[in-house]
Amino acid sequence: MTVKPRLGNPSKTRSFTSIARLQSLLDLLAMFAWGILLLKYCLTGKINVLLHPDYVWLAYAAGYALIGLAVLKLLQTPLRLWKRRSSRSRPEAPIPQHISLLPPGWGSALLLAVGLFGLQFTPQPFASQVALNRGVTETLTLTRSQPQTFRASLDPETRSLIEWIRTLNLYPEPDAYTGQKANVNGFVIHSTELPNNYLVLARFVITCCAADAYPVGLPVKLAEGDRATYPADKWLQVQGDMITETLNGKRQLVIQATSLQEIPEPANPYDY
Repeated sequence: MTVKPRLGNPSKTRSFTSIARLQSLLDLLAMFAWGILLLKYCLTGKINVLLHPDYVWLAYAAGYALIGLAVLKLLQTPLRLWKRRSSRSRPEAPIPQHISLLPPGWGSALLLAVGLFGLQFTPQPFASQVALNRGVTETLTLTRSQPQTFRASLDPETRSLIEWIRTLNLYPEPDAYTGQKANVNGFVIHSTELPNNYLVLARFVITCCAADAYPVGLPVKLAEGDRATYPADKWLQVQGDMITETLNGKRQLVIQATSLQEIPEPANPYDY
């Protein structure tokens, strides 16, 4: 008696094939979405609020690589379909699946959803509330992507806010700077630890990406009125003289403002 070989369950084979096709399609769309997303952020300059400039080239490279892989995968699809038709007479072995916490296709679907959301979303720089949550300081952290040499400007009036902070790091005695002119810009923070006639002028410093950005700033003493005149998160150009004040029991360098002018938010609001 001749025994015919069992070819397996055709319905299960078709089910495996359908799942594989769906997963392949989701992979393709997810790669396209993320490639376009990265290139969009790079070309519009919004990558500056997410990454340090030293790493922007990686975002460019990743964007082009993902789109290239998606195009290659798309071009290979007709070849795979032709091979599948030519081997239709032979039984198809079940496609092995790798171990995953998510069911097949869910990971790619999640990546696709996040990529599509990112295309509709415009990243915004951190603002005063994040700065208050992280704590505004007058010191720069020691974790830097590449240590940079620093030379204090001979003319104090040409120092940026970050250069003032670096100068204080080198020599933290506030009396050494009393009477020097200041001309700096940053965004406004309303600190509840300061009197109403004080505000904090701050900038975020980024070392690698937005996740490690931290705020630094200096108190600004208003000549008249209170800080309610200058809403939080507004960008100001502040001119004045450096003075020493005791705030919360601590001697600090303070800008005695003589001029405060609202300015547009810079294209790149972070410093390095």
